[in-house]
Amino acid sequence: MTNGKYRILSISGGGVRGIVAAIWLNRLEKKLGSPIWQHFDLIAGTSTGAVIGCALSLGIDTETVVDFYLHQSRTVFPTSAARLWSRLRRTLSEGLDAPRYDGEGLARVLKQVFGDARLSDLRVKPTLITTYNTVNREALVLKNDRPHYNSLRLWDVCKASSSAPVYFPAHLLQVGNQELPLIDGGIVANNPTACAIAEGVRINKARSSDERIDLENFVVASFGTGEVTRPIYARQTQEWGALEWVMPLIDVLFDGSADAVDYIAHHLLTDGNYFRFQTPLNRAYDDIDNADATNLSALITTAQDYLTHGGDALLDKLVLNLQ
Repeated sequence: MTNGKYRILSISGGGVRGIVAAIWLNRLEKKLGSPIWQHFDLIAGTSTGAVIGCALSLGIDTETVVDFYLHQSRTVFPTSAARLWSRLRRTLSEGLDAPRYDGEGLARVLKQVFGDARLSDLRVKPTLITTYNTVNREALVLKNDRPHYNSLRLWDVCKASSSAPVYFPAHLLQVGNQELPLIDGGIVANNPTACAIAEGVRINKARSSDERIDLENFVVASFGTGEVTRPIYARQTQEWGALEWVMPLIDVLFDGSADAVDYIAHHLLTDGNYFRFQTPLNRAYDDIDNADATNLSALITTAQDYLTHGGDALLDKLVLNLQ
């Protein structure tokens, strides 16, 4: 806590679009002049935002995070030819309707990034990661201030939060004496800002009156990964069935819940204390798995254009509030 403020960093899901948030956070880190984790009391992340959030909380610099998206996205989301070969190999064991990716590339990259690090190794306490338990049909928020989660490996936690239905199989995570099938945290909160605010309120309520920070003194920085703008026309909404809706519906649910959280945060927090970094994806594809060089370049340009047209000024205001 600094100057009676409680500072929250929230990073949304979005697959390969995480490079957008990573570029903005890189600019923020340069403006702060020191590692981002030193400037926040709580970090929350969902899916690709969980990867970024855990990396920052572990002390990994933002240049490395940006480099991760530039050079490892294709390993996570292979080309169409590689994806087809993987699907053919899995046909006998998983049937024709298998997930788009086998998840092996995602696991390999996360192990490379986090090694043997555990939740307990994260420097910001709490750092919270959202996911969803398909057995009891409930949200599961993994936090590094809970002893029974501290031994969980970071790569496991991030893979669980990133295992989007249709794209990846659920991640089987051993928690205590249970093996839990967990899927993408975007099912719960693609924008984890509301979860982060609620956690901050809970933490401060438990503090003594002289240490407690009230909601009016929360400073929240919420980083999106680009807003979906691709329209679904009236005719499509009337004619589509299960097969046509399956992929667009995931985007609609993730995007709609993120917008709802943004609305809630605007009305909960004091004017000037809430910073939402988000931009329409007018020049890049909104697919969370389009990792080709052309789309990555378009995402980079989108992120940089946002900084040029107001985003950089908003970061300056955030820096002042974090000090």
